[in-house]
Amino acid sequence: MGALNARLPDAVRITNAEIAPDSFHARFDAALKVYRYRIWNADVLDPFERRYAWHLVGSLDRDAMSAAARLIRGRHDFAAFQAAGSNARSSVREIFSSGFVAATASNEVSQGSTACDELIIYEVCADGFLRHMVRTIVGTLVEIGRGRRSIAWVGDVLAGRDRSRAGPTAPPEGLVLVSVGYSSEAKPR
Repeated sequence: MGALNARLPDAVRITNAEIAPDSFHARFDAALKVYRYRIWNADVLDPFERRYAWHLVGSLDRDAMSAAARLIRGRHDFAAFQAAGSNARSSVREIFSSGFVAATASNEVSQGSTACDELIIYEVCADGFLRHMVRTIVGTLVEIGRGRRSIAWVGDVLAGRDRSRAGPTAPPEGLVLVSVGYSSEAKPR
């Protein structure tokens, strides 16, 4: 792996490699994916976060956002949360987990460390995602957190299957693919 990492850009690292069958497809054979989206919610953006988080000024109702995030769990048609003009064969996906995780002062997911109040981390695990789906979910949750929409609005957006009814697409800076699980190793979180 050292030889591979020496040839890759600094932002990409190989931590593990296995032999796969010739028929293997990294994207289409995935059984689940986990994404995190980072929001920096404070008057002043930490300069180290400018490339890795969406900066939002003004308080957010985190309890309402958490309640709305729970409503996204399950098997639904996510047509309202996909990019306009998408050509996906189906917009039905199953969300295994959807919620907010604690952050530490070092901006990592908490394992009992000191909390970082400015950083909000949304994490979602599903059997697949549509183009811009996570960013649109986050934009929708932020609308609820700002008090512009009710928690129940998430259900209305899902049922409506209309992209124009959902919240805005959050900027790409906060989005990170955390992990991908394949058939035998995939266990919903």
